[in-house]
Amino acid sequence: MVKAFFTGGVICTIGEGISQYGQYLGLDEKTCGAWVSMLLVLLSVILTGMNIYPKIAKWGGAGALVPITGFANSVAAPAIEYKKEGQVFGIGCKIFTIAGPVILYGIVTSWVLGLLYWIGIGL
Repeated sequence: MVKAFFTGGVICTIGEGISQYGQYLGLDEKTCGAWVSMLLVLLSVILTGMNIYPKIAKWGGAGALVPITGFANSVAAPAIEYKKEGQVFGIGCKIFTIAGPVILYGIVTSWVLGLLYWIGIGL
């Protein structure tokens, strides 16, 4: 648990550093948030391609898998692994094998909660 806390904390500290730098450059908070997300995803994909992020995730557990960087890793890793099978049957079919259920259940849950909220407002 300590390793997960430390790993997640380091990822969040990097994100906060990017945000602070963006604000120093004069970007508003919303734009800084977008840049933080994009740069953390890019960094995660690059580290996944270099086979470094899986080692971080193995050491840090949920601390590396829960943030947005873990989601980017879960999309990039199958794409790299199945690249040899081709664009369609390799990358196209396998890219969301790990992230697909997260996307599916995230959308379904948000739809159900939105419907319940809408019904609650209507009453």
